[in-house]
Amino acid sequence: MPKRVDHRERRALIADALMRVAAEQGLEAVSLRHVAAAAGVSSGMVQHYFRTRDEMMTFALAVVRERNEARVTRAVAALGATPTPRALLRTMLAELLPLDEERRADGRVALAFLAYTAVRPAVAAALHDETAALLGFIAGLIRAGQPAGAEGRVDAERAAVGLLAVMEGLGIYLLGGHYPPETALAALDTQLDLLLGPEQAA
Repeated sequence: MPKRVDHRERRALIADALMRVAAEQGLEAVSLRHVAAAAGVSSGMVQHYFRTRDEMMTFALAVVRERNEARVTRAVAALGATPTPRALLRTMLAELLPLDEERRADGRVALAFLAYTAVRPAVAAALHDETAALLGFIAGLIRAGQPAGAEGRVDAERAAVGLLAVMEGLGIYLLGGHYPPETALAALDTQLDLLLGPEQAA
């Protein structure tokens, strides 16, 4: 009886190899041949699952996104049943920063993919809905975390754009080794303090 092939597992194996190549050698090293060698499979098998380099890159980014979602879910669950909007926002953004080697590897791939899409509008378009959803979620937390009353309240949508930009910028500088994780976290906390005020002690 023929052995049953787990196509999802094979695609993930190839995507993992792609991410190792991109993280260790740079995006320019990503090719069907190099990814096949890193995965220990034939170039023909890679082409069977990913017809183009764009398809490989898009799937690899989806794997990074799934890993990030799993990390965020675990960290948020550890906050308990009723975290404040600020605590929820801080936890989510901190988990997306490349603060350890696993997240740095994923962050290098995500950064490489964003650079890759900068000159490929059709590929970048696939990220638009995801970015809009993330911004909407962040804006909702900012609105919920602001004090009641109009005075001192900020435009949540614009603040979300700025906060996401801060998080992405911190990630880039962390990947480049410009400063340590504690500096990035302190900068993130400062931004949250400006928007929502300091986290109140329980």
